[in-house]
Amino acid sequence: MRLGPNLHRIGNDIVAAYLVVTPDGITVVDAGLPGHWNDLTEELTSIDRSVDDIRGVVLTHGDSDHVGFAERLRRDHGVPVYVHAADADRAKGGDKPKTPMGPMRLGATLGFFTYALRKKGFRTEYLTEVVEVADGDVLDLPGAPRVIGLPGHSPGSIAVHVPLAEAVFVGDALTTRHVLTGHAGMQPAPFTDEPDLALQSLDRLAAVDALWVLPGHGTPWQGSPADVAAAVRAGART
Repeated sequence: MRLGPNLHRIGNDIVAAYLVVTPDGITVVDAGLPGHWNDLTEELTSIDRSVDDIRGVVLTHGDSDHVGFAERLRRDHGVPVYVHAADADRAKGGDKPKTPMGPMRLGATLGFFTYALRKKGFRTEYLTEVVEVADGDVLDLPGAPRVIGLPGHSPGSIAVHVPLAEAVFVGDALTTRHVLTGHAGMQPAPFTDEPDLALQSLDRLAAVDALWVLPGHGTPWQGSPADVAAAVRAGART
């Protein structure tokens, strides 16, 4: 799905990943689930590009529904995969703390897990090699993505700011569609390690200049990142 001249989304409101498309190549932000590989290749074909145009994958964090096809790109096509140092072990399949599931609605929860199964979420292939990044890094990739540390959902959760695409990719720092309840709107994401820290971290988005705020789960949101923290906190109270 084309969102803008340099910006595409694959997947849907349940699980999504993004492409930053430039004449010099493509940066992938998050890698969804393994079955999103077909979505990736179909989207590339639709814009007359190929996997060979991908220069790097940037992960907003190391959870299984974001590492998806990343190792396949790395292993089979030599594409480097970037992740915050604090989530490097997580992206390689290391231990993840148990977090409360919180509120659920049967239909939404079944829809999430059914979709994950359909997209081969039970076949997670974790990374064997990563390139570690840190807060403030500007990566030598198409669109010059800048790393913004947003710890809370996981220790190494980040936002990825790409001025060329007028976008900031926030992973699970927030959601616009709760995968377990189906509730729409800006709100905290489930399965968060440290919910209070995650809310505090959102204040770091206030100075970001972007038109798109793009979560890993939910509808792309158009608005000022300066309004994000207040909107998510309001959503946490509903």
